[in-house]
Amino acid sequence: MTTVIAPSRRGACPTLDTPMLTGDGLLARLRISGNRLSPEHLTLLANLALVHGNGLVEVSARGNLQVRGLSPSSAPLFEDAVSAIFDLETGLVIDISPLSGEDPMEKADSRPLAEAIRTGAMAMHGKLGPKVSVVVDSAGQISLASLKADIRLVALDAAHWAVHFGDGKPQVMDAEGAISATLAMLGALAAFGADARATDLFPVTNASPISTHHGAIPPLSKRPEEGGVTMQLTSGHTTAIALPFGQMHGEALIVLADGARTAGLGNIRLAPGNRLLFDGASPSLVAQAAALGFIVASDDARLRISACIGSDGCASGNIAARRLAELLASHVQPGTHLHVSGCAKGCAHPRATDVTLVGRADGIGLVINGRAGDTPSEILDEAGLIPAVAARQEAR
Repeated sequence: MTTVIAPSRRGACPTLDTPMLTGDGLLARLRISGNRLSPEHLTLLANLALVHGNGLVEVSARGNLQVRGLSPSSAPLFEDAVSAIFDLETGLVIDISPLSGEDPMEKADSRPLAEAIRTGAMAMHGKLGPKVSVVVDSAGQISLASLKADIRLVALDAAHWAVHFGDGKPQVMDAEGAISATLAMLGALAAFGADARATDLFPVTNASPISTHHGAIPPLSKRPEEGGVTMQLTSGHTTAIALPFGQMHGEALIVLADGARTAGLGNIRLAPGNRLLFDGASPSLVAQAAALGFIVASDDARLRISACIGSDGCASGNIAARRLAELLASHVQPGTHLHVSGCAKGCAHPRATDVTLVGRADGIGLVINGRAGDTPSEILDEAGLIPAVAARQEAR
């Protein structure tokens, strides 16, 4: 995987509007090969974050590691140290389930397709835009439907895949056809240039679900990500422990990693939805994680909120979004999704939510059933947030 050092604007956004140092410093993103760590590796990374950054470590919505608060002088040192410890991926972003190949509930193993696509795309290195991505979803216990993708392959059964280009209508293909079609589409995007995206070529369609002799292609199910959920493996189990709003201080991660090592655990998986999966986790380790502030229960109110770092670490932020999210968490009812955004860019959740609070120069905008960039229905101050959130939920 690659280590991307970029000025830290808009929290953990993958691209920046202007190449300038703002907020809490430089942001490092690590794409760990295989999305797996040992407890020792997690400890080493957290220590590097403390030494070279501000100590904050994030697990992104896609399951990548991020370290905040690096300086121009410390960033090269951090990158050298990380490169010496971890096997890092480069090139095209291809997301698969961290359980693929070990998930007894998946419909197909996504790893062979992902590897074939990765190998075939090597010739396009440097020609594809940095945001171009492919999702190969095995349709198992971990849904990848919430991840944005230019090309999405979803397993229908052991031999067939629904292939989605951009937001267009999916087509059913066998594995060989899905690989060939994906590489052809990537080749077309490379030919168009680094700014080309599949959504430009295949915009949103309102077509009804497609029925084939394999049955109807199911709609993408954007299940909420959960913490504290134990999932079965072909051998054993793994338990999800989520970082609140995707972020935790390195000191807490070191304590949790020490607990995992003491318990004899050897494998930690990076998972979508800001989660770490601990293979073989015991109830005592889960309890320790809860005491440290991690999310270990599927009904934790913090899972109903998306929040960027806001003004605490972003020059564009007008409010301390994560602090406000903590304040509001207990007031968000089940079935409601709240988005707290430091600014109108809406990096933490680009899609519409039930209630969005967005930082503005003149206060906090309230958007109902919309995005952070939409026109707010009213402008609030902090004192008005809890009543407003409560009132909007009651009106649903």
